[in-house]
Amino acid sequence: MEKTKICKIREIYRAITALESLFEKQYDLNINEAMLLCHLKDHADITSGEIAESLQLTCSNASKVIASVEKKKLVRRRLDKNDKRQMHFSLTKMGEERLGRMNCDSIELPELLRSITAEQ
Repeated sequence: MEKTKICKIREIYRAITALESLFEKQYDLNINEAMLLCHLKDHADITSGEIAESLQLTCSNASKVIASVEKKKLVRRRLDKNDKRQMHFSLTKMGEERLGRMNCDSIELPELLRSITAEQ
């Protein structure tokens, strides 16, 4: 791979890292936690496996994200009535309120990411 491509990839990575840091300061959530809340808004009462698949995370990473938002009292778990090994997740009232306060349109993307994500 050419050096210029590696440098460009590093620039993109740094821009994403800066954006994630800004997002976390503004909403007290990381990007994966916010994506989980958004997904649960539209798909309540889903399993951790379904969460992992829909957010394109490993099961291990999905478990960490779920645990983090549970600790913040934004998500609740419910035991499956038929299979006691299975858990289902949904938003709490606090989770719905936090999601309602998020205004992702107000987040200023770094110029590099604006050019990459610009609609064609």
